[in-house]
Amino acid sequence: MNLVTLLPFIVLIGAMFLMTRSAKKKQQAAAQMRDQMTPGTGVRTIGGMYATVKEIGDDTVTLEVAPGVHAIFAKNSIGAVLEDAEYNRIVHGVTEDAATDVPVVPDDASSLTDAPKTDLTKGEDEAPGLDLGKKDEDAPKGDDEPKDGKSDGEAGAK
Repeated sequence: MNLVTLLPFIVLIGAMFLMTRSAKKKQQAAAQMRDQMTPGTGVRTIGGMYATVKEIGDDTVTLEVAPGVHAIFAKNSIGAVLEDAEYNRIVHGVTEDAATDVPVVPDDASSLTDAPKTDLTKGEDEAPGLDLGKKDEDAPKGDDEPKDGKSDGEAGAK
């Protein structure tokens, strides 16, 4: 056999070896991450649910998904073990630097403008604005009959 003939097979076997090696490393890293779980640790499941670990069994984990609500999951369904600060930030919205000045966004936009606030329902001065109503002077001059001889509501099918 010629070396050129064997070269595609050698490359194929080498690629398969590299793929299985990287997959094995990922599996070992996931198993090590799951071994770091202790009761009270925050986790994210592979489905995206955040919960707190209550009990750890051989193949299962009991998670508290809400206060007083426990669910049993397979250990393989744990996608990530989170640090306490990250878990509190995601689930409870608690940040470490909560004391810093954060600009407050108002619920309505009325406080963002310098225009005077007027109550139009009580007949007070109207704020200048656009009049979007159609005026008589803007109407087309001439007869109001449509060009095709049909009035509103008549079918135009032939």
